[in-house]
Amino acid sequence: MIFVAGSANLDFVVRASHIPAPGETVLGRAFQTFPGGKGANQAIACARAGGAPTHMLLALGDDAFAQPLEASLADAGVVSHVVRTPDTPTGTAFICVSDDAENAITVAPGANLALQAKHLPPLAGFSHLLLQLETPLDSVTAYAQAAQAQGVQVVLNAAPAQLLPPALLATVDVLVVNEGELASVAQHQGSVAECLERLAVPCVVVTLGHRGCCARLNGQILLQAAFPVTPVDTTAAGDSFCGALTAALAQGHSLALAMQYGSAAGALACTRPGAQSSIPTHAEVQALVQNGTPAGADAELRAFCGFPA
Repeated sequence: MIFVAGSANLDFVVRASHIPAPGETVLGRAFQTFPGGKGANQAIACARAGGAPTHMLLALGDDAFAQPLEASLADAGVVSHVVRTPDTPTGTAFICVSDDAENAITVAPGANLALQAKHLPPLAGFSHLLLQLETPLDSVTAYAQAAQAQGVQVVLNAAPAQLLPPALLATVDVLVVNEGELASVAQHQGSVAECLERLAVPCVVVTLGHRGCCARLNGQILLQAAFPVTPVDTTAAGDSFCGALTAALAQGHSLALAMQYGSAAGALACTRPGAQSSIPTHAEVQALVQNGTPAGADAELRAFCGFPA
């Protein structure tokens, strides 16, 4: 089983021709609300895309915004452990999605900032704890240390990007980052290969958007080319990757296969609007994995990352 501790937000999404530049007003088109937040997205991805039994610790206000978040988790089969904050509203995110499927996101954390170390229940029976960085960093560190002490594997998606304290990095078994987050954690602006050399975490997985992903596991390099899709909205693609990857690891699969499942889940999420609404089913992920990725793509990915041929 997987335990996720993290954020839950109600997303307010506007589609527009492009993302506004500083000082620019853009006339948008369709407006919708979607359940979101990195923690909740990843919990649903573990359960729905990964097919793994999943629990989640989250904080919600005593307001109408909390209701669709709880309903979405329950619909995916996630068991929620809710910290209620009557005096603090549920977290929200304001998202602009452009016609080329890119997005810009501003988060008002709200109740997410109320999660404390004392809120984590005992982790008996869980194999993996999945964390992100939209909740207080000291709480994330305390959760990871508690998991390590209980023999639970710690998977950290270091997003949003920030410098991580050594006490947190020392507990991480699997670090998942995108290219920008890798540079922040490694404190280096060189190639992916150079940044990986600066991290002592046993396993680091780097997502690279339309190129695919790579990983370093105890010195061994693994490559996974992207599954080709036509993107509609990239929101929650990374979260879908993290959830499906962690679920595969929790089910005893190899890291190479887990990267395939994560890549397929992330690709499928790009083909649908919204955050949790875009997360695919396990059957859909399995079907895409069986189709495989383009021949020769690994060589291009290796060169991009700066690994020796």
